[in-house]
Amino acid sequence: MAGHIPTRDEAWQLLNEFNQGDSLIKHALAVEGVMRFMAEKSGEDPEVWGIIGLAHDLDYERFPDQHCAKTEELLRERGWPEEYVRAVISHGWGLCSDVEPRSLLERTLYAVDELVGFVTACALVRPSRSVMDLDVKSVQKKWKQKSFAASVNREVIEKGAAMLGVELSVMIQDVIQGMRAVAPRIGL
Repeated sequence: MAGHIPTRDEAWQLLNEFNQGDSLIKHALAVEGVMRFMAEKSGEDPEVWGIIGLAHDLDYERFPDQHCAKTEELLRERGWPEEYVRAVISHGWGLCSDVEPRSLLERTLYAVDELVGFVTACALVRPSRSVMDLDVKSVQKKWKQKSFAASVNREVIEKGAAMLGVELSVMIQDVIQGMRAVAPRIGL
């Protein structure tokens, strides 16, 4: 990998430099947790996957109209490796980026990003307001209610699961497990 290999601390500082909103920072931490879980499950490097998960929405708060494009610019300015930049911007494929997710890391980020938001919404309507007692069946029940978390793009999630060749229920379970690992840090 060419370029400067960013550390988790550098990614965290960058995230906080461009984002003040609690919900976006918690979303980034949740995606990081899920990406680390998925990397371990796949025999990949959880540090690399986690850093990419943490940085994926770097530009969203300040530059929502330039989402992905601004992140690409910010990461290149800081000398991040091409593989990292490509992975981060591929999560917006078909929405705000024309970079199609190809590697396992890219397809995973694409698949889990929106699902993390959906699982978060499912956890927040539970009496416990937690992922610790959330199960796949509860998420699937909410999935069928189109008015629930209507802003979540279910089509992207389904396309992501298909790209990974996994059942949606398996992906939901993996996202719940990954979020449980960081539940105290994300307030769930």
